[in-house]
Amino acid sequence: MPKNFIKKYLPSPEKIKQQRLLKLFGSLLHDGNLWHLNRRSARGAFAVGLFFAWIPMPFQMVASAAVAIPLRVNLPLSVALVWITNPLTMPILFYIAYLVGSVVLRTPLEPFAFEASWTWIQHSISSIGKPFLTGCLLMGISSAIAGYFIIDWLWRLSVRKAQLGRKLRLRKDKLNHD
Repeated sequence: MPKNFIKKYLPSPEKIKQQRLLKLFGSLLHDGNLWHLNRRSARGAFAVGLFFAWIPMPFQMVASAAVAIPLRVNLPLSVALVWITNPLTMPILFYIAYLVGSVVLRTPLEPFAFEASWTWIQHSISSIGKPFLTGCLLMGISSAIAGYFIIDWLWRLSVRKAQLGRKLRLRKDKLNHD
């Protein structure tokens, strides 16, 4: 079931609450709905987390939390998903975003050597900024939509599978008792 699989990899509520930057949300973090994991909260958290994973900004976790809290989706999941873009994956994912933006805007490709630094972003914004940011936004939106519907589908599929398994066990038990 997706719930058990997801829970295995999620940070604990205590670990999230101890994040220095997330402490700015104060008592908002005490809403129990932010910590429950169900189909609605998981699909929303995937949408929020995957969207902010593509947004090239510092403190993606804070932005993800700031949106997850009023939407009342699973906070640990939405915060953890922004780490899809990490120092190892950023170069290739942001290059893909740049390519997507260049295709959509029909701009010629410029030399692109990504560095995970604010200085690089400031210097590169004039040459590749528009296609890069457009691609990031498009990839964020499409990933959020895809993540929302894929998790919803997987969750429903696992519930149906569990129901079918229970029905089969009940039939088997009934046949064994007759």
